Amino acid sequence: MALVKTTIDGKDIEVERDRWALDVAREMGIDIPALCHHAALEPYGACRLCVVEVTKGKWTWLTTSCDLPVREGLSIRTDSPAVLNARKTTLELLWAEVPEASELQDLAHQLGLEGPRFNPRSKTGRCILCGLCVRACKKILGQSAISFSNRGAYRTVGTPFDEPSDTCIGCRACVAICPTGHIRSVDVGAVRRIETWHTELEQARCQECGQPFAAVKELEFIRANLPEHIAPEAVCPSCKRKETVQRLSGITNPRSAAAPRQEADAG
Repeated sequence: MALVKTTIDGKDIEVERDRWALDVAREMGIDIPALCHHAALEPYGACRLCVVEVTKGKWTWLTTSCDLPVREGLSIRTDSPAVLNARKTTLELLWAEVPEASELQDLAHQLGLEGPRFNPRSKTGRCILCGLCVRACKKILGQSAISFSNRGAYRTVGTPFDEPSDTCIGCRACVAICPTGHIRSVDVGAVRRIETWHTELEQARCQECGQPFAAVKELEFIRANLPEHIAPEAVCPSCKRKETVQRLSGITNPRSAAAPRQEADAG
């Protein structure tokens, strides 16, 4: 990969061409906020909080750093007055959308904002339309259980026709990746409820302890997409850890010990 010379906050660096400016800046210890960015996904530029000021020759402009490829001769500033002003305005708009989101409140305090300048919108939930859940479901899992619908101020994220999703496997990747805690999930007995998507899924029970631990559709999906020799057993994480400790301690695993005895009895 070719190296290019560029400048970030007055420091000259040499870095691989076309790396994302946000990643390079963070490796330098520069804190740039970003709510729609995740290392496992391609940049999206939805939240606009990672804006930076770029100068090349006589031209200067503001752009998002998560999808800005580093090129030769760029001068990037992450904390100029124009950057901070744009970042504050963007955050105020997001804050008006979901004023109860603690993540936005923390960022606001870091930027010196005391409260939303704009009137809060009357909407439910804490979704900021970052798209992380939609992209994780589609790009990583290939499921498309959720998607964007409508446009402009009416844009939302949800299941098709706001009905329980047939393609949701209950993996809860959307829950884990959501930056504001908008997506809720709870396990009730042998049922996994993805409450935000109005979806319920049957859970498999651990063949060791009998406790429900994962959605049946999730395990089926994993088995269908992994080689047979590494496909997961119907054993919960707690029992797997116990089994690992027993193996490392030299204690025979009851499951593996039972097989020879059964074969001997059959013979």
